[in-house]
Amino acid sequence: MSPESEVDLPADVMADALPGTLPEALYAELVAFRRDLHMHPELGNQEFRTTAAIKARLEKAGLAPRVLPAGTGLVCDIGADPEGPDGGSGMLALRADIDALPIPDTKSECPYRSTVPDRAHACGHDVHTTVVLGAGLVLADLHRQGLLPRPVRLIFQPAEEVLPGGAGEVIKSGALEGVGRIIAVHCDPRVDAGRIGLRQGPITSACDRLEIQLDGPGGHTARPHLTTDLVTAAARVATEVPALVGRRVDTRAGLAVTWGRIEAGHAPNVIPQHAELAGTVRCLDIHAWRQAPDIVVAAIDEVANLYKAKSEITYVRGVPPVVNEPETTGLLRDAMVVRRGMSSVEDTEQSLGGEDFSWYLEHVPGAMARLGVRTPGERTVRDLHQGDFDADESAIRVGVELFTAAALLHPTR
Repeated sequence: MSPESEVDLPADVMADALPGTLPEALYAELVAFRRDLHMHPELGNQEFRTTAAIKARLEKAGLAPRVLPAGTGLVCDIGADPEGPDGGSGMLALRADIDALPIPDTKSECPYRSTVPDRAHACGHDVHTTVVLGAGLVLADLHRQGLLPRPVRLIFQPAEEVLPGGAGEVIKSGALEGVGRIIAVHCDPRVDAGRIGLRQGPITSACDRLEIQLDGPGGHTARPHLTTDLVTAAARVATEVPALVGRRVDTRAGLAVTWGRIEAGHAPNVIPQHAELAGTVRCLDIHAWRQAPDIVVAAIDEVANLYKAKSEITYVRGVPPVVNEPETTGLLRDAMVVRRGMSSVEDTEQSLGGEDFSWYLEHVPGAMARLGVRTPGERTVRDLHQGDFDADESAIRVGVELFTAAALLHPTR
């Protein structure tokens, strides 16, 4: 498939002729399914109820889902035949993340708001899950009719919000064996429902976590010259390290250290013995991200040593950028255009957010689209990871039809 806006498809493959549209009865069921998930959010690696609900619905459709070894998340193949001519290889995988966030749901008048205190599907994972489930049900029906040209694997992944993400464990379980290409969507409250945002190349950034402990002998604020002035050392680390890091890679790499917490001391006239800083390291470029730990740790050590503070650094690898592979980006573009026309696809910018879908792309080609969830004409500005986040549920239909079209247009070789 071409990544360009032009769609080069057989004359008989038009929106009206391409199977896999979403029946109204199934759409209504999926909306109810999504609302049930929204009311019962579960954190990463605790998604037992969510896993059971997905499993039950797939089994009802005659499929054979396999729960992942840790007990949450599952995979399910449609049309795979180990005895067939291709041995079930080259499958297209559809990935959804199923976990929620540890924040309260603040939608006061929403009938399906979270029933679990301090838990919310405020990133749209309930929508992602419902879209992949719905696509699986439609594709299973097409397979029974002999209309599915190539096998498809559904991946319902736990713990996307937990660094370094649940994707690694899914991959270790063998979920990518036989997969030739993988696609996903992520809700975007800046894009209208009925549209998707696409970008070839990097569409998210890398995101790592950084924790620093600084120690010194402590002392009296009247005699800072006789000890390690730890508060000043911490302040210098906080201000100088981001500047140093930014000068040690190409500016276009977007390598940035940002602090979220700094703590030191308990009394105004006592120089403390201990200080802590914590923050994130984000990077737009995958090559610079691979060098980031060495660059960041060296900068911290330089500044801490200058102020005679002992440093202990915990650098937690998070996720690399999601880098959309050209052919798969073209597949998503073509699938959306066939379903909803040229105007349904818009270009999107690279985000500074992290997404562990990137780990799959270390193994197989793939791409992620931004699924519009803003009601057209809505003026309220909503954002991800906020307690009032919600989605226009017509996006479920769009996501299902995008994925089913991609499965039908997926190259057989």
